[in-house]
Amino acid sequence: MSKKPISPLQAARAAYKPKLPKALATHGSSMKATKGEPTQSVADQHEIKALFPNTYGLPVVTFDSPSEAKVSALKVGVILSGGQAPGGHNVIAGLYDGLKKINAKSELYGFLGGPSGLIDNKYIKLEGPLVDEYRNTGGFDIIGSGRTKLEKEAQFDKVIENCKALGITAVVVVGGDDSNTNACMLAEYCAKKQSGLLVVGCPKTIDGDLKNEWIEASFGFDTSAKVYCELIGNIQRDANSAKKYWHFVKLMGRNASHVALECALRTHPNITLISEEVAEKKKTLHEIILEIASIVKNRAENGKDFGVVLVPEGLIEFIPEMKLMIEELNDQLAANAKFYETLNTDDEKWQFVNRTLSAAASHTFSSMPIDIQRQLLADRDPHGNVQVSRIETEKLLIEMVVEQLKEWKALGSYTGKFSTVNHFFGYEGRCAAPSNFDADYCYSLGYTASSLIGAGLTGYLSSVRNLTKPADQWIAGGIPLTMMMNLERRHGKDTPVIKKALVELYGKPFLEFAAHREKWALNDEYQYPGPIQYFGPSEVCDITTATILLEKS
Repeated sequence: MSKKPISPLQAARAAYKPKLPKALATHGSSMKATKGEPTQSVADQHEIKALFPNTYGLPVVTFDSPSEAKVSALKVGVILSGGQAPGGHNVIAGLYDGLKKINAKSELYGFLGGPSGLIDNKYIKLEGPLVDEYRNTGGFDIIGSGRTKLEKEAQFDKVIENCKALGITAVVVVGGDDSNTNACMLAEYCAKKQSGLLVVGCPKTIDGDLKNEWIEASFGFDTSAKVYCELIGNIQRDANSAKKYWHFVKLMGRNASHVALECALRTHPNITLISEEVAEKKKTLHEIILEIASIVKNRAENGKDFGVVLVPEGLIEFIPEMKLMIEELNDQLAANAKFYETLNTDDEKWQFVNRTLSAAASHTFSSMPIDIQRQLLADRDPHGNVQVSRIETEKLLIEMVVEQLKEWKALGSYTGKFSTVNHFFGYEGRCAAPSNFDADYCYSLGYTASSLIGAGLTGYLSSVRNLTKPADQWIAGGIPLTMMMNLERRHGKDTPVIKKALVELYGKPFLEFAAHREKWALNDEYQYPGPIQYFGPSEVCDITTATILLEKS
């Protein structure tokens, strides 16, 4: 059978050799786990400890010396869970190579379509030629992904049964905060049942909200942000050339604004909204509109009827009156799910909203444009919440800014022109060929996961730190999944989940942005990052995100 045709770039990238932390590169994957002090969850310690008695309080571990113990051949399963992120294939490549380094007879099985493949026992054996075909490529297509939740005991029992039949003694879950929450629950259940099945996670999400002291970045964030920055730079060049359009760009980031902040630091747009700041300052939607319209007005007075606005997709949930409305909607629709499914017309749904929401929430809902109301009442996500990515927040802002400018024009205080173009950059960044940083980082995460398994550890998330240094100075290890857990409201009840990392308003990345945004608003200090560079000097090709560089400076 002939091989699939590939592009010249794919052929060149196939030859790229990812870099590893020195300890792993020198000693291989059979490593001694150096253990630190016992840990506790980031919040709700009493409740989390009660829910995870078998995996709570484990120590952070690092790998810095070889293990003298010989490890038998391992059989390991791996799943890719949730949305795609650049570098997933290199996680699998690193995991495969690490397992082979431990014992050449080790085997790796890829379960197809994400968690559902693990439950339904759909898998392929990942052999060397197939893994080689996908090294340094974007996407998750080697085994596919899925969003099935692993959270019920019947599912856990099926996983244990399927793995036992195949002789698999460890499962690696490559995913974001929700996927690794499920990994944490599976690890606890397997430990409780003394099944012998180890569970290890790898931190993935382009949103960048799976991070802490030990997880400095989630993989894929670097590459996707670079893709978006290239597109934003192109738009800024066009805006500065045509000088007649305001571009409103919605970016990935429902729960946090890391992508928007990173893109702002790299491209210097005129306006960037940061959801966490909106929540902290309790800004109303009207106040946000006034801020945007005022910058539009001030630029028009300088003869500049153009500009670029960055909007995080989750902004709407951080505006206090919108947050209240959405929380009430989520709770009411969860409590009345069966009845709500019987409502067929918009009018019936709006009557339901007016009956069940508080006066304040109902008023906010009624003030929204009709299209936004429909989007708020559309199908929920798997957690029973509004699918925020489907809400066209950028169009809502445009529509309301237009109305504000009309009001000022009628008063004679605004004489400019406001022509707009809206964009949503999401899928464009999810499957890009990983940057050198992500190629190295993901390979190291997979290799580290094999070390965690080789050391017999379960309930851990693969951790690679010291990321602003060259890769040979990175520090490999693992942190307990329970360390990241807290309680969160889901389907109207408190549920244990990994806590999302929000933009810190006192952190260096935000403070750097805040120090320059007034100047960027009125001047055209656009930067044009250009496309990802894979070949050339290290200071161009291997550089990581502005966010990490500032955080670690």
